[in-house]
This record gives sequence, structure tokens and C-alpha cells, in this order.
Amino acid sequence: MIWILYSLVVIVLLLLPSHTSAQAIRFQPQGAAAAGQGNAFAAQADDASAIHFNPAGLTQVEGVQSIVGTNLTGGSVTYNSPAGRDARGDFGGSIASPPPSHFYLSANLGALGASTFSPVTLGLGLTSPFGTNIRYPLDGPFNTAVTTAALPLIDIKPTVAYKLNDQLAIGVSADIYTFASFLGQGHGEQKQVGAGVFGIPPGASVEFNGNGTGAGATVSLLYTPLRNGDGKPIASVGLVYRTQAVVPLNGSLLINGAKVADASTNLVLPQIYTGAIAIWPVRTSEREWKLELDVEYVGWKSNRDLDIHLSSGGVIPQPQQWTTMPVIAIGTEHKWLNPVWLPHWDVALRSGYTHTENPVPDMTFNPAAISISSNTLSVGAGFLCKGQGRFLGMVPCGGTSALWPKAIGLDVAFQEWFYAPRTVTGNLNPTVDGTYHASVHLGTFSLKFMF
Repeated sequence: MIWILYSLVVIVLLLLPSHTSAQAIRFQPQGAAAAGQGNAFAAQADDASAIHFNPAGLTQVEGVQSIVGTNLTGGSVTYNSPAGRDARGDFGGSIASPPPSHFYLSANLGALGASTFSPVTLGLGLTSPFGTNIRYPLDGPFNTAVTTAALPLIDIKPTVAYKLNDQLAIGVSADIYTFASFLGQGHGEQKQVGAGVFGIPPGASVEFNGNGTGAGATVSLLYTPLRNGDGKPIASVGLVYRTQAVVPLNGSLLINGAKVADASTNLVLPQIYTGAIAIWPVRTSEREWKLELDVEYVGWKSNRDLDIHLSSGGVIPQPQQWTTMPVIAIGTEHKWLNPVWLPHWDVALRSGYTHTENPVPDMTFNPAAISISSNTLSVGAGFLCKGQGRFLGMVPCGGTSALWPKAIGLDVAFQEWFYAPRTVTGNLNPTVDGTYHASVHLGTFSLKFMF
């Protein structure tokens, strides 16, 4: 309980999302073990981060497990206009701060003494799978489109998983998307400079802000047709469906810092279909090697507009017209179990690749949600200390007390996102037209406690 409470304190301090991605406002890395494999994890899903990647995978997690982690994100967006006016944006600094983070807690009911319910595992996740935080110069060439934008959206995920038999497990979680007053401003906001339309004076400082709560769900299946002599999977199939969710944003329209009207819009988060397959060509008591392929279809076409409705009766149109796009991820993990060169430890090396397409058409592209096709390369490592081992050479990794973990793990990952240059033409706001280059690098860290 001491480690769990410590994890909760850390996650409260770190959870504010501050990131960008090729998929506009979606942020895929939600755990270092998965991030090191290019986020290809839905068929493996064998730690508490299964709450996000495949809830059915929680049935593989024994006892009580807690994971707490964060992402250190850096990079920039550069813009070159046809007229030679250039601009550079960033994510709030050289390293986005506070960083997007994740927390998971799972418990098998059998391990808690309810042997009748041993097929059931409960979980709770706190993640930031959608959000943005970006800023551009106030006098930039497209300042009538955006100068800063922030969406500190969090996802609260109560989860239950049930093991039907040795081959099949199912899982379901709620997705409660909301804001918190202690995270950033406690709302989403976008700022820009008035262009002299919709009754807003040219050159005025314009801000729309709003918050609210929306709900969706995730349902999943894990099918394991083949196991080795120790009962461990050597082939698994994961199927995951995340429903669409609508988050109402109710707030204010401010002109030069003064509220002029109540304002509202609806943020539509996409439904996502995921299919994944993992195989272990090698899985013995000494060594494991896994390969996995995940394919997703992200239903961005449901994001048709973000029109702002004012209490005065006016409407500020913000068409979106995004399109559904696939995401392909390939990952591998090679693990040494209690090797002679490092007794009482398991060591894993990971790598992966992710290809992401751009869902935003030129006509409605907005630099507030930068969206450029990308190829992501990932590497990572995992270290699990158990038994007589000592974490960081000082902390005992195993103990007889129920309040002390049986094992402590550290997972790390690094991702480099390679973006193709994007040239925007025919935008509804002509100042946005031009060529965009993006550079993003990401370090992910997760601490794991197993009880």
C-alpha cells in the first residue's frame, strides 16, 4: 500500500498531458514496455498496462500490480510560407512540462483471498491518450488561426477482466474523459488573434475555453490457442474496440481578456478498432523472444466540426472533416530470465516500428493540432528485480511482508518520430497555407511494483 500511495502521489503531479502526435490529438505511448515495441502490445498485454492496450490481458497479471510512469517529450514544428514568412512552434519548452503520464493498478480477486472469483481481475487506469499543448509566436504568420492551444484531457479507466478458460479471456473498461482543476487551467483552450470577422475586432486577443466530461467504453478479447509446457502463451490474438466518445466543452469566449459570451462545442473522440497477433518463436524457462503485429483503424471521420456556439445566438464555424486512417505497429521483445550474469533479475531488450497516416485534410488543417504522416522507430529495455535482488543496489526486491513488493521493475523506451514534410494548400484560412516540418523525440519511463 505504501508503494501504491506513492505512485498515486507521483501521478497526480505528472499527469497533465503536453504533447503532439502524427494523429492530431492522439498520444499512443501509455507505458514503457509497449512504447519500446512501437506500441505493439495488444496481443501480449501481460502487465497492468493491459488496462489501456487490451483489458482482457489483465487475466494474465497475477496478484496485485501497480505501474506508474511518465513521458519526456521534446521537439518542434517549423513553418515556411510561400511568401517567405517562417515560424517555429514548440510544446511548451525544450521538454514538455508537466509531461503526459500514466498510472495503472490491477488486482486478481483470487490473490486477494476470494478464491471463488479467481478468474476475475479488477483494474484502474489513469492515462492521457488524447490531448495537445502547443505554442507559436504571437506575431506569427498564422496567428489568426492559433497562437497557443492546450487540451489537458485525462482518461479514468475502471476495468474488469474475466478468464473464461485457458484459451479465452474478455475485458471491459469504462473511459471517463474529463479535466481536473489541478491540471493546467482545468480546461481546454485555444488562443488566437482576431481577423476582423464574426464581430471580433482585428488584432484583438481571442480565447475560447471550456471543460466537461464525456464517457466511452473499451471491450476486448484475448485468444491464446497455443501454450508451452509451462502454460505460457506462444501465440496470442488480441481484439480491441474503443467506442466513440463525445466530450462537451462548456466555457467562455474572451476578447482582450474580458468575457463576452458563454461558449460551447463538442469534442468528438474517435472509435478505434484494433487487431493484434503475437508469437513467441522462443519461450523457455531461460529465454523468451516475441514478435507482434498490431493494426488499428482510427475513426477520425466522426470529427466533423468544432463549431463554437455562443450564448448570444451566434456560431463560429470550425469545420474539421477528418478521415479514418490506419495505424500499423510492429514490435519485438527478447527477454533473459534470471541469467547467470545477473541473478535475481529478468532483462528485456525491445524494438519496434509504427506507421501513422495523417487524417486531417488541407482545407481544415489547423496548426493547433499538428497532423503529419510519420514513421516512428522505438527501442527499449526492461529490468525486473525479484527474490534476493536489490533494486538500484539498495532496495530489497522481495520481502515476506504483504506490504512489500515481491518484485520491482523499471522499463525505459525511446522513440524518434520521423515526419514527412507537409505542404498545405487551399486552407479555409489562407495564412495557414505553407510547408510544415515536425521533429519529435520521446523518452518513456515506467516503474512496476508486483505484490
